[in-house]
Amino acid sequence: MTPIPETNCTDRGHFLTMIETVNLQGERLAIRDLGLVDYTEAYGLQKECVERVLQGEPEMLLLCEHPAVLTLGRLAKEEHILCPREEINKKGVKVYPIDRGGEVTLHSPGQLVAYPILDLKRHGKDLKLYLYNLEQVAIDFLGDFGIVASRISGKTGVWVGSDKIASLGVGVRKWVSYHGIAVNINTDLGLFALIRPCGLDVAMTSLAKIKGGAVDLAEAKPRFIKAFMNVFGFKEIFA
Repeated sequence: MTPIPETNCTDRGHFLTMIETVNLQGERLAIRDLGLVDYTEAYGLQKECVERVLQGEPEMLLLCEHPAVLTLGRLAKEEHILCPREEINKKGVKVYPIDRGGEVTLHSPGQLVAYPILDLKRHGKDLKLYLYNLEQVAIDFLGDFGIVASRISGKTGVWVGSDKIASLGVGVRKWVSYHGIAVNINTDLGLFALIRPCGLDVAMTSLAKIKGGAVDLAEAKPRFIKAFMNVFGFKEIFA
């Protein structure tokens, strides 16, 4: 396994430019679309944003996609990686152990990844509630496309029928969140054959598979932001 290298984001000012701000009871949320970005670079930015929020700067929502990568949470088991590392390497898929809860998961292009950097003291100071709310964001987002999604008792994530479409894994430092949620939009579902997703024997699905064709991420992202705002109580967007 490759450890996540230290990443200096201080020279990437364009990533830190506020795209939109949202007012919440006098506080602001910065929304930043990073596009397709290397996992380690996004991880370094998350850590920097956590420090900024701890210093009193606005809470943040980072949206992105990643090149194909497997991430291993604190509970990950080696047997849940189903292919030899040589085969994974040949596919150009990197593997990183990371500091979030949960098991092994996959990120790849076509997947909408959201990293909320929130001061959870403002949002209930309850990790179970936070995970529940993240699931609700995905459920409402998919509902906006006419898809009925739901939870399964005792399992973290969001399902459409018996197929899983969204995975969650979070980290918290001094009650400021990082990591987050990944929703399969146009994801290459064949890549999930490399792993037992989240340690489960589960079939993965995507918005594109359900809708019968590719979905424009530029259309999907505003809908996700709308669902996020509604669930977490944000009321107003301004430039």
